[in-house]
Amino acid sequence: MSGPETTPTGVAETELLALEFSEDTSLDTPPTTLPQAEQQLPGSAGEHLLQEAYGDTKRARRFYRDQVLEHLNEVMIEFVERMEMAFVATSDAKGEADCSLRAGPAGFIRVLDRQHIAYPEYRGNGVHASLGNISENPHIGVMLVDFVRDLIGLHVNGKARIVEHEDMLLEQPQLDGEHEPGRRPQRWVVVDIHEAYIHCRKHIPRMQPVDRNRSWGTDDSRRKGGDYFGARAEQTQQAKQADQVEHAERPDTSR
Repeated sequence: MSGPETTPTGVAETELLALEFSEDTSLDTPPTTLPQAEQQLPGSAGEHLLQEAYGDTKRARRFYRDQVLEHLNEVMIEFVERMEMAFVATSDAKGEADCSLRAGPAGFIRVLDRQHIAYPEYRGNGVHASLGNISENPHIGVMLVDFVRDLIGLHVNGKARIVEHEDMLLEQPQLDGEHEPGRRPQRWVVVDIHEAYIHCRKHIPRMQPVDRNRSWGTDDSRRKGGDYFGARAEQTQQAKQADQVEHAERPDTSR
């Protein structure tokens, strides 16, 4: 016997949650398709094996059939063009992973066509973790989340290539001059889309935008966050302790 429906704090309204939690049994009988062995399913072999092991094959196949596209449709394009941040996942040739944040004004992620998006790379800390991974392994996952209006997410997976800004202007001349002061792109990441699909809203918190002055392009350590997590202080302390130990163990040659 179910109790009254309530809206969990910080998530979507009750009617939206009800839609997400609902199970449409009319979708349980798949339409006539090619034999399973001849189908090219989205996702990895690992996820397919676990779907079988955990008894989720039917739900997963329904999701693949209904929600996974190999391109952006018009609704997705509008969604991408109003996003102000993205989470970018990459890995190197050995599979060592990294996830990074990219942010900018609405439209900073450019939809070149329904098969390609591009985002700018600006001057940063000089590490080039994401670009270094892409140079070894082009597979990329871009996660876009609307925390403000619709409480929904969009996954965009595909293969990426690095394009220098000047070369990008030759391909996309409309990008010339379209950047904020102090935010001239050095290069771009162009993503050839292989998968685009929804991320459900159930656990997406609602957030309220707050105006702030951003120090684009600054080298001021304090404005960039300084040693917020104390890593530099810890490294300095460890180096100091190692130096003290080495000095203590060094033979006294003064006598």
